Amino acid sequence: MAHRPSKAAPRPDDRRGRQAHPSPAPNPRYNYAALDLGTNNCRLLIARPTEEGFVVVDAFSRIVRLGEGLAATGKLSDLAMDRAVSALSVCADKLRRRHVALVRSVATEACRRATNGREFVERVYRETGIALEIITPEQEARLAVLGCHALLEPGEGKALIFDIGGGSTELVLIDTRGSTPHVVDWYSAPWGVVSLSETEPHGGADKAALLESYARMRQRVAGSFHGFAQKLRADGVPPGRLLGTSGTVTTLASVYLELPSYDRRAVDGLIVPASAMRGISEKLSGMTIDERSQMACIGSERADLVVAGCAILDAILDIWPAERLGVADRGIREGILRSLMARKAAA
Repeated sequence: MAHRPSKAAPRPDDRRGRQAHPSPAPNPRYNYAALDLGTNNCRLLIARPTEEGFVVVDAFSRIVRLGEGLAATGKLSDLAMDRAVSALSVCADKLRRRHVALVRSVATEACRRATNGREFVERVYRETGIALEIITPEQEARLAVLGCHALLEPGEGKALIFDIGGGSTELVLIDTRGSTPHVVDWYSAPWGVVSLSETEPHGGADKAALLESYARMRQRVAGSFHGFAQKLRADGVPPGRLLGTSGTVTTLASVYLELPSYDRRAVDGLIVPASAMRGISEKLSGMTIDERSQMACIGSERADLVVAGCAILDAILDIWPAERLGVADRGIREGILRSLMARKAAA
């Protein structure tokens, strides 16, 4: 059965973006924006601060697959860059129309890894006026935590927050005893849904072959997590609360709820049994792309990548075998907005 956060950890609704901690007093002159260009998605959030958090003014999300082919060539392809620039042009128009006063635009693993990442950033600025900042894995992890930690279940002990991206996965161990979470340790693995799918292809119609491919995916990710898992064991950190922010966990949560179409209000803040998520991952790993594309909330856009996300999630549950998994449809963008609003209030 699914659970909701208790009153100690209120779940923000879809329209108001409420935060667990007080935000700056509202200033009607200011709209803030956060843009996150990842390996797979381009996402924009424009918001105005309120006393309770912020009100979302506008939003945009598009799958651009910027990192498509990167694992094989080490470069961003022309087609992938064209798709990203097209999406960023839409974002630039929204920033102008919404009179945004303060914006931070970040790029993550694809631009970090690509040999032509810097050239792409320069092209984006020339053609759209958007100044992308290529952030480090640590910055990415901390922004994700800042954006979603309010959805952690109340409890004692350390908690693990993870973000499965397109080109990397961030694991962040936090201590929640203070008023704001303290990052104890973190790790960035070079595997996301795009990079893992391209390195360990999962296709065909033979179920046995599909399951073998899935096992290789899990093994590859587990090898990457090995050092971090050893540190957790050496430090004697018992598995506790677990919260995931990514398209993988929100998609699997939608499948768990049997939603006819994606509903952020039903998913953001949901807490599900980890065993149920493992069961869904096992089922999807033995299905063909066509079979997965027919499932509600997966569709053709996610059918080829969702299995890689399942393999990464399974590997996370192997090193942090929590009983329940919290699901967050928020992360880097919300973390950016909170930091921008706090900076302005302190100025």
